[in-house]
Amino acid sequence: MIIDIDNLSEEELVELNHKIVERLKFLDSMHVHREMMHFNPGEKVSFEPAGRGRQIGTLMKFNKKTVTVITDSGQKWNVSPHLLSKVKSMKSNREGSAKVIELPRKK
Repeated sequence: MIIDIDNLSEEELVELNHKIVERLKFLDSMHVHREMMHFNPGEKVSFEPAGRGRQIGTLMKFNKKTVTVITDSGQKWNVSPHLLSKVKSMKSNREGSAKVIELPRKK
């Protein structure tokens, strides 16, 4: 597709710019919303902020472009949904406690 903007006036170019910016913001909002729909409030999630170790917490709420996560240590983070991973919960056995079995290391 070829769009000829050479003959547009300054006013038309400014208007075109505003329309392009608004359209890009709308598309970005759609992508963020789609990513958020992979998660539910109350769900355990993890993320890894730069310079820190992996953080695990509970997704508390959806914001406009981020989600609020409260970590297990009580910290509040606003995180972009594309940085989140779901945390799989361990199912406990009938007695109510999970058992971890250590396997011998290969030599």
